[in-house]
Amino acid sequence: MDNRFLAKMLETGYTDDPLDEILAVLSLMDPDFQRASLMELHREIGLVFEGKHPEYRQSNTKYHNLDHTYSVVLATLRLFHGLYCDGWPVSRDTLTKALFSAYFHDCGLLLKNSEEAATGATYTIGHEKRSMFFMADYLKAKNFSLPFITDCSVIIQCTNLSIDPDSLFFPSAEMQMASFAVGSADILAQMADRYYLERLPSLFQEHQEGGIANYNSAIELMQQTSVFYHDVVVDRLSCVFGNLTKYMQIHFRDRWGVDKNLYLDNIKKNVKYIQLILKSCDDMDSLKLYLRRLPPS
Repeated sequence: MDNRFLAKMLETGYTDDPLDEILAVLSLMDPDFQRASLMELHREIGLVFEGKHPEYRQSNTKYHNLDHTYSVVLATLRLFHGLYCDGWPVSRDTLTKALFSAYFHDCGLLLKNSEEAATGATYTIGHEKRSMFFMADYLKAKNFSLPFITDCSVIIQCTNLSIDPDSLFFPSAEMQMASFAVGSADILAQMADRYYLERLPSLFQEHQEGGIANYNSAIELMQQTSVFYHDVVVDRLSCVFGNLTKYMQIHFRDRWGVDKNLYLDNIKKNVKYIQLILKSCDDMDSLKLYLRRLPPS
C-alpha cells in the first residue's frame, strides 16, 4: 500500500467522512448498536462547531477544531475494536459512554453568544470542566440518566494532561478502560495527524490566548515537541494509560490487513521530521519552507 492510501486510511477510512468509518467499525463489533443517537450527536456537534447552533458562536480554535474532535472519536473506536479483536469486548453501555465523551471532550472551547471572550482558547485552562457542563446539558435534554452523565464526566477528565488518573474514582474496570482509551485517543489523534507540525503554531496561539506561558514563541514550542513526546507522551500512553495504544495495531491488522500501529508510526515520523528540520531552521520563515502542507480550514 502506498503512503497516500495509508494516510487516507488513518484519517477517515475509505471515504472523506469519518462517520462512515465510525459506523463501519461499529458494525464489526456490534451490528445491533443503536446508531441513531450517535449519528444525531455527530451531526449536532458539527453544527455547534460550525456556528449553526442558536446559542453558540462558530468555533475559532484552529488546533482544537471539529476535525480533531471527529478524529478522537474514530481513534477511540479503533482502540475498542482492537480490544474486541483481542478478546476484550466491552459492554454497549461503556462503548457508548466512551464515544459520547470523545465527541464532547473539547466542547469547553466553544463560546456561547453571551460570552465576551474573543476566542474559545481563552478557556484552555479548565476547558475540560466546561466540556463536562456542555455534555451534561446536552445529555439531560436527551433524557440520559445521571449515572451515564457522571461516567462521561470521569472519562473527559482523562483528556486533561495535568490530571493523574489515580486521583479519580472509576466505578468499574470497564469505566477505567474507557477513560484510558479516550485519553489515549486524544493524544494519538493529535500527534499522528498529517498536519500536526503545520498546526503547532495554532496550538501556540491557543496557549497564548489561554494564558499558558510555557513557551515564548511558536518555534520554541516546536523545538520542545520531541522533549514533550519522550518525557510526557510516552509515559502517559505506555504507563499511565496501561499501553492501550498497542491495540491499534490489532485494529489495523484486522480491519485493513496492515500489521502496523499507524498512529505510533506517524507520531514517530512527525517527531523525527521536526527534529531534522530544526537542525537547519531557527525561525518560522525557514521552517515554513519544510512545512508546506495546508491543513483543511
